[in-house]
Amino acid sequence: MRVLGIETSCDETGVAVYDSARGLLGHTVFSQAALHEAYGGVVPELASRDHVRRLVPLVREVMRQAGVSGADIDGVAYTAGPGLVGALLVGASVARALAWGWGVGAIGVHHMEAHLLAPMLETSAPEFPFLALLVSGGHTQLVAVSDLGRYRVLGESLDDAAGEAFDKTAKLLGLGYPGGPPLERLAQSGRAGRYRFPRPMTDRPGLDFSFSGLKTHMLMTLNQAGSDPDTRADIARAFLEAVVDTLYIKCRRALRETGFERLVAAGGVSANRALRARLAGLAEELGVTVYYPRPELCTDNGAMVAYAGYRRLSRGERSPLAFEVRPRWPLEDLTSG
Repeated sequence: MRVLGIETSCDETGVAVYDSARGLLGHTVFSQAALHEAYGGVVPELASRDHVRRLVPLVREVMRQAGVSGADIDGVAYTAGPGLVGALLVGASVARALAWGWGVGAIGVHHMEAHLLAPMLETSAPEFPFLALLVSGGHTQLVAVSDLGRYRVLGESLDDAAGEAFDKTAKLLGLGYPGGPPLERLAQSGRAGRYRFPRPMTDRPGLDFSFSGLKTHMLMTLNQAGSDPDTRADIARAFLEAVVDTLYIKCRRALRETGFERLVAAGGVSANRALRARLAGLAEELGVTVYYPRPELCTDNGAMVAYAGYRRLSRGERSPLAFEVRPRWPLEDLTSG
């Protein structure tokens, strides 16, 4: 089965073609980071308009990459939520039009399901069941994954997601958008131990997260200490260490509570090298295996949507012609089909 995948949930336009026999045939992602940088965050109306401008040319480009035509496509998958409603509607409209024109089925994909399945595109792919750490600009969740569509959210952020906290902290430090990569680079030159930030909600039972207070603590420290380059680097390092430690502590707690032997880390923040190093230590400590998508598939992309769509379409699932998008869509609302 060959599936065209379309991702337009926020500020990346992603398109891919996945073949169940040959794997990923082609994919491309256009990032709107430069468009939104002047505003320090995503402007929904600008995001939607840019998806309109980019999507059809990107579909043509990926079809050329994959060496396929519409006659070779067996299904179309698109992100139906969660995300920005205008952006989601762009992808859904184009996907449904293509599916109608080609006479094939279409399926609306849950964005976070696509992320947690993304490591299955790799040669070393996880098997069910596993624990998933979904950590991105919009979500931070720990999910018990029993099978496709069988998900139980064990904990999630009560306020800012980890990626959102990175973006906001980077802005306060005078760095660019998105904030994760430049903050990580600045932290590498910081001195260890000069500052120690709290590890939020790790001193109490449970698996929920909270990062907004950590951002406030960073701002108070910056205001008191000054903003010379060395101080900014030291603060960036302390902030990064606090976020990574918090994720590590909660993952360790969840693995011990569930008994899972596999951990999937996915979403944009999962590409962070400090987090990967910390989770490598956790894997050694508990004797578990950690799986990631390749870095280019950690951020939003069409490949994960195409693969998730394939898994659903291959079981005979289809979305109705009267399609809808869901800006808010709890992962546990999905069914196993």
